[in-house]
Amino acid sequence: MPVGDPALTLADLAGIKVTQLRGVDQRTAERLLGLEISTVLDLLQHYPRRYLDRTRQATIGELLPGDEATVLGSVVSAKSRRLGGRRTLTQVVIADDTGQLNLTFFNQQWREKQLKPNSEVLIHGKYEVFRGQRQMTSPVVDLVGDRTGRIVPVYPQSEKAGLTTYRIASLVTEAINRSRARGFADPLPASVIGRFKFVDRQMALQGIHHPSSMNEMYQARRRLVFDELLRVQLELVRRKQALTTQTKGIAHQMSGDLVNRFHESMPFSLTEAQRRVIEEIGKDLAAEYPMHRLLQGDVGSGKTLVAITALLIAVEGRYQGALMAPTEVLAEQHYLSVRKMLKQLMVPAPNSLLGVRPLRVELLTNRLGAGQRRHVLADLISGGVDIVIGTHALIAEKVEFKALGVVVIDEQHRFGVEQRAALRDKGTSQDAPDVLVMTATPIPRTAAMTVYGDLDVSELDQMPPGRTPIATSAAQSPLAVSEVWQTVRDEVAKGRQAYVVCPLIEESDSLEVSNVADMYAELQSTELADLRLGLLHGRMAAGEKEAVMAQFRKGALDVLVATTVIEVGVDVPNATVMVVADADRFGIAQLHQLRGRVGRGQHQGLCFLVGEPSTSEAKARIEALVASTDGFELAEVDLELRGEGTIMGERQKGRNDLRLASLRRDKEAVKLAREVAVEIIEADPDLRLHGGLREEIELLLGDNEAEFLMKS
Repeated sequence: MPVGDPALTLADLAGIKVTQLRGVDQRTAERLLGLEISTVLDLLQHYPRRYLDRTRQATIGELLPGDEATVLGSVVSAKSRRLGGRRTLTQVVIADDTGQLNLTFFNQQWREKQLKPNSEVLIHGKYEVFRGQRQMTSPVVDLVGDRTGRIVPVYPQSEKAGLTTYRIASLVTEAINRSRARGFADPLPASVIGRFKFVDRQMALQGIHHPSSMNEMYQARRRLVFDELLRVQLELVRRKQALTTQTKGIAHQMSGDLVNRFHESMPFSLTEAQRRVIEEIGKDLAAEYPMHRLLQGDVGSGKTLVAITALLIAVEGRYQGALMAPTEVLAEQHYLSVRKMLKQLMVPAPNSLLGVRPLRVELLTNRLGAGQRRHVLADLISGGVDIVIGTHALIAEKVEFKALGVVVIDEQHRFGVEQRAALRDKGTSQDAPDVLVMTATPIPRTAAMTVYGDLDVSELDQMPPGRTPIATSAAQSPLAVSEVWQTVRDEVAKGRQAYVVCPLIEESDSLEVSNVADMYAELQSTELADLRLGLLHGRMAAGEKEAVMAQFRKGALDVLVATTVIEVGVDVPNATVMVVADADRFGIAQLHQLRGRVGRGQHQGLCFLVGEPSTSEAKARIEALVASTDGFELAEVDLELRGEGTIMGERQKGRNDLRLASLRRDKEAVKLAREVAVEIIEADPDLRLHGGLREEIELLLGDNEAEFLMKS
């Protein structure tokens, strides 16, 4: 590449195929494609997964039984033998200056060809001593080749792709060497680089792939992590600002007394957290641009009251409110709850004799009879309905509003992006309605900045007074499980009710988990034979489900045996016991949601997590639930255990463009990136003065991705 040409941008690198590198023939190109590498940019963003620090390398001789270790050795021998049937055992011996180590692989006969005598390999696994022999079973293997240098990068490799980490490293080296004449363009403003003491892009790419020390690698990673997070934050902040400056909203009148009358009618005082969040929402509603706010609140923190307050502000100004829930069970639950809370409220009615009428709340789901549905639809158009509560039926084509002012979307992660946008688009005037999305599945604030970065975030981090924390315990032995059923019988004898939740509806060959139908039949004939049991699962007809729920609500059933259909929103104050079968099959957020179904009345709630955890991660989840009832604290634990893949999946349909950044490890970088993004967009909303950054956002996020970010 001739000297004097402009520095290489990421777009330039994305335009150079790996086949232009020396030694990349068609076969190698196909193997690289197996690692999703087709361009030089893909190659340079295929970062090492770990580094072999030869200055701190473990030797075979110093390993202790039980150690998780990484060792470098030379292959002595590799032999396979049949075990019967199609099973094979491959035994490999490696050695270093301090001793030998046996490696055992089952049904991986190809290891014999892969691990040739005298080749250098990096092995990562659990060290054990078996019959006096040092060994590791099924360790992770990286072929490092004859690498020199103090720090050796080890790349993610697919065994099937047939590429060694040595081969990948040599291609990366060639790409960097051939780019050196032109160098890499750096779009980050010099003021930001100086303020945070970042290395430049050239040093970052060199340092992440070929560090001369671990400190050089850390500095390189710090810069590249910031770049990834800044791109996401710039797009979120840019689109959020466009929404607030280019979309006309409704400036709601805040002077009426409807909200005050509602709050005064409540038999309890609002928490400080509720007052703070209502004030935040009030400021949004009074503004001339549409509200776009996420309300995070733990189970039982009083989100419904906050949501009703927002809807009433709309009604006060002669607008309508809509609340969309993900399931019919939850929509009907909300309808009963909201109607009960608002039954005394009157609103102005100039054409009536008394000048006022009762505030009108209606339910709209697919289960509504044709005549009733027509009636509700007509009154939505005429303005006769003040607040409508429903499922995705609210976004059907035939549903029109006279003047939709505020939209509340509950458990927003259950809805597709398009469904949420469709309800927002139901505003019939030129003014976009205000949108409040709620979730009872909190995620840590740094993750929220990335997943919901286009939303303002409010947190209800305080419980209403008088709510006793739910007592949670694990039942992992037959005796403990027997005591759980005795507790259920004791609670029912006191006039209370219980839930039993199972993970699957039918038998599964792949998972040995409780089947809800079998559990129901077994409990009916054994432990809970004298009690009134009901069965509820997602495959039942809607009418059947509601009939069972209605029976449970009114106390005609003692125990409800169910799948996770009751996870969200079901509110039966008399239910005090939650038994979760095969609890290790559920995630932290789901278990916390299920636990929140009990203890909603004046009696102590009890939760039993039944079953012995099959993995260390499942054990950690159960221990976390037993130790804490704080949803925000549990969200942090969940992020630590699961990583951000699932969280980022909510934002990006499973694609994670954070190749290096981790919402777990890089919390400070998330905050810095947000801070810098706000500064840049406030001074340069269209990024006209930051063309390099704009180009990278378009290249790496793309229009579809950006649209998805915003709609969610």
